Amino acid sequence: MIKKSATDAPVVRDGWKMREEMEADERRVLATFAQKSGDSRGRNYPEPSHAYRTEFQRDRARIIHSRAFRRLEYKTQVFLNGTGDHLRTRLTHSIEVASISRTIARALSLNEDLAEAIALAHDLGHSPFGHSGEEMLAECMSEHGGFEHNRQSLRVVEVLETAYPQFPGLNLTFEVREGLQKHRAFYEGPSAAEGKYRCPSLEAQIANLADEITYYSHDLDDAVDFEILSEPQLEANTVWRRSRAAVISRYPDAREPELHKLIIRDIIDVQVRDVITTSARSIVDAGVRSADDVRRQPLSLIRYSDELLEANRALRKFLYANVYYHPRVAAVNQRACEMLRKVFGRYVADPARLGDAATKRIETEGLHRTICDYIAGMTDRYLIEEYERVMDSGNQE
Repeated sequence: MIKKSATDAPVVRDGWKMREEMEADERRVLATFAQKSGDSRGRNYPEPSHAYRTEFQRDRARIIHSRAFRRLEYKTQVFLNGTGDHLRTRLTHSIEVASISRTIARALSLNEDLAEAIALAHDLGHSPFGHSGEEMLAECMSEHGGFEHNRQSLRVVEVLETAYPQFPGLNLTFEVREGLQKHRAFYEGPSAAEGKYRCPSLEAQIANLADEITYYSHDLDDAVDFEILSEPQLEANTVWRRSRAAVISRYPDAREPELHKLIIRDIIDVQVRDVITTSARSIVDAGVRSADDVRRQPLSLIRYSDELLEANRALRKFLYANVYYHPRVAAVNQRACEMLRKVFGRYVADPARLGDAATKRIETEGLHRTICDYIAGMTDRYLIEEYERVMDSGNQE
């Protein structure tokens, strides 16, 4: 049983809550090992606290109001943006990750606001044209420091957003920025005295796994909608087959297109339930009593059961074999990525095309990193338009 940190009743002042009272509610309601907003290690640039919002609520608002977040609406998830009205984009994917993150965090008595903020920001650095675009941009940057969208998301919130005159980036809390540093062997605290550690907060771990749950299930959903998977192919996958059998047992008269939607919902429900029950046991077994106890753990405590972990590995292989590299997906993405490569090369040859704001950064960031930042921030639509502009201009020169 997960213990709460206190039992005091919440305090409401004359019909509204002050930030301090919200922080007191967190201490009363959340588990002892949850990351409390009142215990945040703060921001790179000190700011006065807000009267009516906790630190992580404030971060969430900054992310949602950022230009990088708005651009996610026109960035590819798997299927090139604009090829279908109901196919997911980076924006809808991020919202779905946030929703699942809140569900898991609430069930484990963790900080929903922190988990949601990390989830909403996790793809801010993604390039246009999905993972194919990321691979092409990484190729263009192979001799200039590379490109990886998780690192770029951190770069967006720390450097590239320019909404505030007092500091670069969004000046998010340490805990949100910590959560954006996915797949790292070690994390570093805000001061050298704290040393390195292996695990971020439980809320960050939740956002990471919620991302997997979302793209496993929803990329599968989009692929069925896009009609590139046959019934025999789907039945060969354990995750799909089990959920289909469960749905048919509950809804024997279900037919397409409703049937596969019900199957996707069941897949998500199975994944979320498994993560909640498995993680609750691992947290208890680890005996953690604080958020910093979590950081000192050798391995993540938010996890799948061994059985589901193995099934998900097979599902991931299935998606790569049958969806991500399907000819109808790969051919379109290959053409789009060739546009990206040519635009990158044209900017290298003529940096003035980047515009005044970007060219000012070349002196401090270098030419290739400046171009990389500029292209990574583009939407699919804008990159295609820019390709047409630079190629037409090049033909005239």
